[in-house]
Amino acid sequence: MNAKRTLTTVISAAALSLATSTAAFASSAATNKVFISGPLILLFLGFCALVVVMQCIPAIIMLYGMIKGAASSRTRQTESVKYN
Repeated sequence: MNAKRTLTTVISAAALSLATSTAAFASSAATNKVFISGPLILLFLGFCALVVVMQCIPAIIMLYGMIKGAASSRTRQTESVKYN
């Protein structure tokens, strides 16, 4: 009984991997195109990367301030408030 279950599992796994691998063979004809990027596209991508890096700098500074504030072990003194 155990050998029959093992054989069924192996056959099912083989059939499943063969069924799912046929889509990869079908897509090979569509990838024959070669796209050549001009210098303007590379300049645009470089500008996009620069924008992302410039937005990360304030976030890193703010994260550093939050960690520094959470790690500080100074005690705060309470002020006495007088009510009229």
